Order: sequence, then C-alpha cells, then structure tokens
Amino acid sequence: MTPGNRPNSAGRRPRCAAIILLLIPVGLLCRFVPLGLPYIIVKYGGSFLWAATVYWCIAFMGAQSRPEVIALTAAVATTLVEFVKLIQSPGLGTFRNTFAGKVLLGRHFSYIDIAVYCCAILSSLLIDKRAIHFQSASKE
Repeated sequence: MTPGNRPNSAGRRPRCAAIILLLIPVGLLCRFVPLGLPYIIVKYGGSFLWAATVYWCIAFMGAQSRPEVIALTAAVATTLVEFVKLIQSPGLGTFRNTFAGKVLLGRHFSYIDIAVYCCAILSSLLIDKRAIHFQSASKE
C-alpha cells in the first residue's frame, strides 16, 4: 500500500468516534423506545445500526486500515456473533437476559439479521470510502 492510499489515523479517529457516538444512542432509541416507528425499522433498524457501529469501532481501532479490510473484519465479527446465538449454555443464557447481553449478543439467530448486517457494513464502507477515507488520505 502506498502512503497516499493509507488514511491519516489522526484525522480519521475523531470522525469514527463521532459516528459511533451518534449511532449508539440512535440504535438504542430505535430498539428499546416505543417511538411508533414502522415495524421493519423497529425489527431490523437496531441490527443495522449495531452492525454499522461494529464497522466504525473497527475503523476507529484500525484507523490505518483500508476500508475494505475493515468491512471484511466487521462482516466476519457480526456473523460470528450471530452464530454464537446458536450456542446454548447457562452462562450465555444468563448474559443474554441482561441489557448488555441483549444489545451485544442478541437472543435469537436469524439469517435475515446477517443480511441486514451486510447491508449496514456495505453502507458504512461506502460512506467511509467516499467521505472519511478519501478526506483523510488526501490530507497526507
């Protein structure tokens, strides 16, 4: 990778942090507060925003990484978390019944959720490539 293709992590991290700080409360509102939103947004909006948050957290931690690598990492991570839902153990069950467990792991496996995660990650990748990565790389 040439230096011109690598984003400036000092400029990229604050943008990623701002996006994360926006996504988390919006995701929690969408999932847990009865706002009268359409069913499909209530059902899948939280999953979409959760996967987007995973993307931006990985981008924050690996600010020097290319957006495609971040997207692949986020896709693998979110898919693995979804498949962990198939594991039934007393400890995981207890954690899944907590607020943190509901937010971080969820409770019910769904292939549709994996598709929603991929859409969220693809959307985040496009935003990252067109707005954040491009701006950070052009400032070097």
